[in-house]
Amino acid sequence: MKKGLLFFLVFFFISSVAFSKTYTINLGIVTTPKTFHYKAALKFKEIVEKESNGNIKVVIHHSGSVGNETSILQQLQMGALQAGVITAGPIDKIVPAIKAIEFPFIFDSYKKADAILDGKIGRAILDEFPKANLIGFHFLENGFRNLTNSVRSVHTVKDVKGLKIRVMNSQLHIAIWKALGANPTPMPWPIYTQLAQHVIDGQENPLAVIYQYKLYEVQKYLSLTRHVYSALVFVGSKKFYDTLPETYQKLLFRAAKEASIYERGLNRKQVAFFLSELKKKGMVIDEAPDVASFKAKVEPLKSRFKGVARKYLDEILKQK
Repeated sequence: MKKGLLFFLVFFFISSVAFSKTYTINLGIVTTPKTFHYKAALKFKEIVEKESNGNIKVVIHHSGSVGNETSILQQLQMGALQAGVITAGPIDKIVPAIKAIEFPFIFDSYKKADAILDGKIGRAILDEFPKANLIGFHFLENGFRNLTNSVRSVHTVKDVKGLKIRVMNSQLHIAIWKALGANPTPMPWPIYTQLAQHVIDGQENPLAVIYQYKLYEVQKYLSLTRHVYSALVFVGSKKFYDTLPETYQKLLFRAAKEASIYERGLNRKQVAFFLSELKKKGMVIDEAPDVASFKAKVEPLKSRFKGVARKYLDEILKQK
């Protein structure tokens, strides 16, 4: 047998074995099947299973059934989970570069957010993930975050003073709300019971979350502060990713990108609907709060940014 033919047969055999092997991706999210997070995960599952001819199975674990977002990140690092859809905030402890996109009021439109996150800067930030034993596939979104509370209407930053506000387990988000004069309280999601029992006065989230989790039942006041554009990230376990053939690695990136763009579209189409429904539910809504007063209080936080976080923050600011 000629050496060339022998080499081809061996290569074919090895390739066949590699691609006949099956894999399971356990994907964790903290939200329910009603949310866009879940729909993004479902789209990812559909693409991956179809294009791998069933050799990769995706199992979605929703509603926090495998832990909160911090726990999911830890499991991804260890390889106990293989993928997740995670809010950017909790990631900042292990991937400091992501703080740059969480800086308040850095994006004032979806167009600007997309230009950064789908461009070179966004890709460079995602390329920092392997240092934390993670893979950053692509950015999705929660949307622009807004403040709700059960105590009083908030129009200027002075109205925030003393409010006990639930925040994500994020160093930056804690610092933001301290700067605004609130009493920030890190707490895992969901928080309906804590709001109902007045353990906390309020919270901050995009309109979709406020509506889908029926926070209007326990929160009277809503201010459209749009203080942070809240990105989500399709995150993978590097430990698992490194075991995959290159073709499947590329598939995961492609599927995550397609699912992310799909999810953003769903979210944005519903913003006006959510606002209308929240009005019907009786929330007192300030649609034009004094955003300038909020900006003035958080501007000094830039001085706290160091290293890669400051590098990417400066790069984003140059693009505006």
